[in-house]
Amino acid sequence: MFANLFSITAPLFLLVLLGYLLTAWGKWPKAASVALTRFVFSVALPTLLFRLMSDFSHLPHTDPRLLIAYFGSCLFVFVLGRAVGRFLFRMDGASQSVFAMGGIFSNNVMLGVPLAKLALGDAAMPAVSLVLVFNTLLLWMLVTVSVEWARNRSTSVRDLARTAKGVITTPVVLGVLSGAAFGTTGLQLPSILDQTMATVSQAAIPLSLSALGMGLQEYGIGTEWRESAAVCVLKLVAQALAVVLLAWTLQLPAMETRVVVLLACLPVGANVYLMARQFNVLGGAVASSLVASTALAAGTTPLALALVGAG
Repeated sequence: MFANLFSITAPLFLLVLLGYLLTAWGKWPKAASVALTRFVFSVALPTLLFRLMSDFSHLPHTDPRLLIAYFGSCLFVFVLGRAVGRFLFRMDGASQSVFAMGGIFSNNVMLGVPLAKLALGDAAMPAVSLVLVFNTLLLWMLVTVSVEWARNRSTSVRDLARTAKGVITTPVVLGVLSGAAFGTTGLQLPSILDQTMATVSQAAIPLSLSALGMGLQEYGIGTEWRESAAVCVLKLVAQALAVVLLAWTLQLPAMETRVVVLLACLPVGANVYLMARQFNVLGGAVASSLVASTALAAGTTPLALALVGAG
């Protein structure tokens, strides 16, 4: 089973490596990476998700308890991460918050969507989409509240509202929501539009993974390696174990279990680096953990899926 899953996921990680090498050795300019990432995030992936969700009325039912399993594991590992940051690395409250966020914020969009589609099939996409809708919103709010409370012992309703608005209007979330809304109508997309969107959707997976690799090259690896290693353990081991235990405790159906396990054992998401930059803490450690966790996930992701019976 592991060999089968590895054969499915390995080409995807090789596409990440290709993007990395194009920038590192091929000397592709940073502008190319920025443009490709923008196209993928704003056009290709939203189109893929819209098209999948536009057939909403025919998609399999998704057990909403998967949100409890997934975000319950996030909350547990976030608390654990803050404790590790405080007692092991003597971090302040803001640093603890970003450090802990590195242990729970997965690369669900650029890597999770392609992996889920190819490893688990289209039947997994409603569950993946449900997590995507809430993921960025809840976790950005969590880190914002945590950092602001640590620094000021207060939070701004205006800042939280701005965060919520920014997340809801992102292209990926809009693609999911608008596709699901269209799907509830029972209508079919016009043939010419559907074929055009299908062509764009086919490009979403290879382009997103190549863009991810190109983006990783600029982060580098080796800075604050102890903190980076701890983030990788939290992300690839602690969260994966926590979500498996919660899924089994809740007796989630097989597909929902596979989805939450897949998403939980993915590498650190690039949004954590944006958090580190925004709050001006742990930039080097987070950057290193992005690269290291992506490399390690090439082996840990198929292993985790094999353990829960995927493939």
